This record gives sequence, C-alpha cells and structure tokens, in this order.
Amino acid sequence: MKRRALSWFMAAALGVGTMAGGIGSANIVFAEEQNEETEAADETSEEPAEETDSDSSVMKIGALKGPTAMGMAQLLDDENYEFSLAASPDEIVPMIVQGQVDVAAVPSNLASVLYQKTDKNVSVLAVNTLGVLYLVENGDSIQSVDDLKGKTIYASGKGATPEYALNSVLKSNGLDLEKDVTIEYKSEHAEVVAALAEDQTAVGLLPQPFVTTALMKNENLRVALDLNELWESSATDGSRLVTGVVIARNDYLKEHEADIDAFMDAYKDSVEFVNSDTEAAAQIIGNHDIIPAEVAAKAIPECSIVFMEGDEMQTILSGYLNTLNEQNPETIGGQLPDEDFYYKR
Repeated sequence: MKRRALSWFMAAALGVGTMAGGIGSANIVFAEEQNEETEAADETSEEPAEETDSDSSVMKIGALKGPTAMGMAQLLDDENYEFSLAASPDEIVPMIVQGQVDVAAVPSNLASVLYQKTDKNVSVLAVNTLGVLYLVENGDSIQSVDDLKGKTIYASGKGATPEYALNSVLKSNGLDLEKDVTIEYKSEHAEVVAALAEDQTAVGLLPQPFVTTALMKNENLRVALDLNELWESSATDGSRLVTGVVIARNDYLKEHEADIDAFMDAYKDSVEFVNSDTEAAAQIIGNHDIIPAEVAAKAIPECSIVFMEGDEMQTILSGYLNTLNEQNPETIGGQLPDEDFYYKR
C-alpha cells in the first residue's frame, strides 16, 4: 500500500518568535514530498499495537516556551497529557501538519494560516495570551503616545505582529508613521536592548517575558506604555491585541470532543492557578526549563495569560485578525477564516 505524506510550501510572518515565546518574526517553509512505502513496511509499523493504543489515550500537546506554555503549568506533570515544548513556531508547525500533536498553543495569526493551509483542519479553542508588547525607555519622558513624536523606536518583528500592532496603535492615536516617528527594526530582542543602551533618548518595543529580563539587568529601563491597553482604548470593534491561542486538529477533535472539553476545563483551571499562585507556578515553569523560575515569578503578572472561549474569544480574535488582514492578508493565510474556525462547546 502506498502512503502519501503531504506537507506545505508556506511562508508566514508570525506573531511569536524564538525568544522564550516572545514576539518576533519567523519564516516557516514546508516542503511537499510524497513518500511511498510498501505493504510490508506498513505491516511492520503496525506490529506494536499495544504501544499505539497506549499513546492514543494521551493527548499530545505542543507549546512554545513562553507565556503560552506558562499558562499550562498545572498540566505539565499530568499523565493525561504529553507535552512537546519548542523554542520557536517553526518547530511546532510540522508537528501539527503531520499529526504529531493533537493540540497546540500557537501565535494567533499562525492559527489562521494553518486553518487556510490545512484545508480547514484546525479549530481555535481559546485565546490564551493577550498583548505582551511594551514600549520601554531610559528615563520617564514617555507618558502618552503623543510623547513618541520625534522619537526613534527600536523594535524586532518587522513583517509580523509587532509591526502591525505598533502601526495600528500609532495611527489610531493620530501619529504619522512617515513624519512623526522613526521606527528601526532589529533582528533580535537583544539588539533592541543594546540599541537603547547606546541611544538614551530612544524607545524600544519588547515582549514579555523579555521585558522582565531586560528590566532585571538594566535598572535604568522602565515600561513606558502598554501596547495592549493602547489597542483596547482605540479599538471600536471589541477586539483586543491577541498574542496566542490554543488550537486543535479537527480530525482529532471530531473523535475526542469530550477529551477536548475536559482539557479546556483543566487548562482554564491551570490559568487561574498560574495567575493566583505565581510563586508555585514559577517553580513548575522553571523545572520544565520554559524560563528561569525567578524570571517567571516577576513576569507572570505582566504576561496577560488568560483563558477566553466561545463568543468572547471569537469577538476579540476576529477583530484582531481583521486588523492584520487590512494591513497584510498574508499574515493570516490570505483571507479571514470562516465561522467554523471558532470552536464553541
């Protein structure tokens, strides 16, 4: 019997990059291959039936090392779940496409890209992380968006969520991107911090938990503006700056809807635990090498870790994706997802 394995040619600008699940940009490319295997090979692979049955009883979950995984802290040692923790989205995507994970926490726009590129074989279960982008500076000269006029803003994530979120906030507050500010993009968050050290009058756009790490290392830095708050204050469609979501493969969801619902309940409880007992959660997070425990303890309150499902999830996520679509449709897979993208139990 011949077995055909499909993968994709796709390049997507993502909202979460390689720095501990912080926001950046990444290009993901899938190659399309066809692998032929003989019936003998298939029969050989079917021999360990007992092992396969055992594996099927455990939900396989992929997550990024950062806020999206931090919210799952209470589930990390649960025998009902098997976790694959990755440093960047390009590690997670093949797992989803090839069926190696059943559920995954991913950047919000990547969920839409996957929906389009997998023939709608992905549903979003919940929003798990809101905006984690902050404008930081040396000193205290920035108190409002208007104070950014004449400033240089260093950022990473050109062609991804940071660029589009920043542009949207600046425009909605009346700033001209060509005349009022200078935005200089760096390839990594560390380069943004280095630029701030050299240019004391500049402003930097950084994500959590990198903001916390930077503040711990440089006492002169402070958070000037919260991009999430700025987005909400200017939004007219009920949308919010959505960093991450949790998705499920529809072929798995159709066969395990009760398991998915139980996972969602457990995940919601975990988020409540993480936000209410940060010290205990930080120890678990540190034990699993997501980020150091001491950083996690300080970062959790600033990471906007949430669990939003149903109509609330659809309202804030659809509005956010619409904003990205207006600026660059390719960031969400070419077009807005259909109604069935949003799972409601």
